[in-house]
Amino acid sequence: MLQPENNSLPVIAAPMFLVSGPEIVAACCKNGVVGTFPALNQRTSEGFEDWLNTIKQNLAGITHPGYGVNLIVHDTNPRLQQDLALCVKHEVPLVITSLGAVKDLVDAVHSYGGQVFHDVTNLRHAQKAADAGVDGLIAVSAGAGGHAGTLHPLALLGEIRKIFNGTVCMAGCLSTGADVASAIAAGADYAYMGTRFICTDESRAAMEYKKMIEQASAKDIVYTDKVSGVYANFLGASLAAAQSDEDAHGEGKPIDFGKELLAPADGDAKAWKDIWSAGHGVGNIHNTVPVASLINELKTQYHAALERAANRAARPA
Repeated sequence: MLQPENNSLPVIAAPMFLVSGPEIVAACCKNGVVGTFPALNQRTSEGFEDWLNTIKQNLAGITHPGYGVNLIVHDTNPRLQQDLALCVKHEVPLVITSLGAVKDLVDAVHSYGGQVFHDVTNLRHAQKAADAGVDGLIAVSAGAGGHAGTLHPLALLGEIRKIFNGTVCMAGCLSTGADVASAIAAGADYAYMGTRFICTDESRAAMEYKKMIEQASAKDIVYTDKVSGVYANFLGASLAAAQSDEDAHGEGKPIDFGKELLAPADGDAKAWKDIWSAGHGVGNIHNTVPVASLINELKTQYHAALERAANRAARPA
């Protein structure tokens, strides 16, 4: 179960394909942020278990807010049941599910006291996940990196709060500590931040990927379903470099996560190495730093934003 500490920041570092690994998870947790990674970042379930052991060893004896694993709940993911069994075996505190909210999975995680948060892009998906008994919903709004919806973050958050009393995370365009404060002020329990953590030393992203983010602005992000079959935001320059920009607005490809995510990196999944996702918040990212430095900066910005808001509230009407 997630256990926020006094010096923690209400942030979950999102699980990012081919970017998040044990290094970034441990660094986030040690500095008061929930670190996560996709199970499919390891090419086998055996490798996935190795990473779980590595993370647990790195965090042994340390007070931290918890860590999480992302599972793709889709019938084209052949590893789902095996990876879920490993999450149960290792009692992973947080399991983040995407593309399917299943009560049996929720029950399995609840059996050891873990929590399940589910990605949603609209109210219909939110209701389905709530009915499945999830503990939290991640409002993946317009402008979020990777797979994202089309609703404004405030609109989606407000609609979810009307039907769901559990934990709610806001995702989309969050790059600074002030953004985190804005998400909390709007009613979120956590800010769900991905793109900003790509540009860290512990990120597994290629240096060219990080530099492209540092040089990008919101206008450089392309929303398309041509890469995975699910609409997502990508850096337009990486699409152009892969000669996919002309096709970015065409008919979407069929969804097959077994083929796309588990194929050898030099085979059918090559697009995932060469076409890079990012959110609309790229314009506020200008450097690559260690995770510890980034989180310290986010904390400073967060508390400064809270102080500004308090000072403004204290002014005479």
